[in-house]
Amino acid sequence: MAVDAEAEFHVLAVDDSLIDRKLIERLLKTSCFQVTTVDSGSKALEVLGLREDRTTPSAVSPEHNEIEVNLVITDYCMPGMTGYDLLKKIKGSSSLKDIPVVVMSSENVPSRINRCLEGGAEEFFLKPVQLSDLKRLRPHILKGRSKDQQLQREENSNTIIISSSGSKRKAMNEEPSSERTRLRFSTGSLTML
Repeated sequence: MAVDAEAEFHVLAVDDSLIDRKLIERLLKTSCFQVTTVDSGSKALEVLGLREDRTTPSAVSPEHNEIEVNLVITDYCMPGMTGYDLLKKIKGSSSLKDIPVVVMSSENVPSRINRCLEGGAEEFFLKPVQLSDLKRLRPHILKGRSKDQQLQREENSNTIIISSSGSKRKAMNEEPSSERTRLRFSTGSLTML
């Protein structure tokens, strides 16, 4: 099932360096992600349907914004608009703020890393990005999925049951949790089951 989720997962990769862009594209495709690459923050905003001068989606026809992006991975240092500027525009948009953003850089500058993470980035990767780095994206797969898919999953897991008395109640999955523990008291010791 994880493979299906990843196959639907669309990543927008933003980097002004052709070599780095091709590397991240190849790594993401190797991990079974759909990938769209662009070479600037302003082009990323176009793909996302956000005008560079505004923080609300533009009234552009659907043909210009037909891809649903589940995650943005961007270089920090780019001419024009930096990766941090792109992060702030995405997080400042009411319609895009839930899209996870990962920032990457070849420079290990702690203040830059903290600034991005505090600004809303989910992760900060040091270049060159490696396949092992992409494993850190897995927790963001569900976060980056569309709201419709999340709602559909929630509807499938929770149902409304009408009892014979006519009252409604929400039924929850009542599978035993592997995290539950029971304490058993006996003379002189405490045992966890």
